[in-house]
Amino acid sequence: MTSDEALMLEFQRGSAEAFEELFARYREPLFGFFRRRLNSCERAEDLAQETFLAVIRATSRYEPRALVRTYLYGIALNLLAAERRKQSRNSPIESSPEPAIDAAPDEVLWVRQALEKLDASEREIIMLREYEQLSYAEIADLLRLPLNTVRSRLFRSRMALKDCLESESKPLHSSRATELANGGEEHEA
Repeated sequence: MTSDEALMLEFQRGSAEAFEELFARYREPLFGFFRRRLNSCERAEDLAQETFLAVIRATSRYEPRALVRTYLYGIALNLLAAERRKQSRNSPIESSPEPAIDAAPDEVLWVRQALEKLDASEREIIMLREYEQLSYAEIADLLRLPLNTVRSRLFRSRMALKDCLESESKPLHSSRATELANGGEEHEA
């Protein structure tokens, strides 16, 4: 299988097939990224499409300094920030959408409520790691932070999430909630 970076360079040289392959690989993950952060499924789809339009517009400027995945999520984060600014100007602040996880509805609600209690930066770093499955290095590149800062912020964010979950009257009964609170996999590949 061709690497994402090789596909991006092929697309830069004019290969439509290379772009189609990148689109096939990242369409669903980017849609999920936006869907977990926005209340509108349609707007999440639009922003996923806009991410790829931005890639097309910036093809000539692309330089393989980071992984394509990090490049795409960087574009997505910028689009998300613009969308949130637009929403804050146009409407009252709405609650965060429910993260998509496979669990019983009450468990999903419980995790959602705990995530909503976190500071926005704490919530985002957990979501990048646990839901987007980005490595510490990818998060560091994406957020332009030193790797050890990512590690420490992620640790603090997980502890804050754990405190929120433990402060609820319900005992921890979701394996996914427990996994999130304890940081999922602790070992980096």
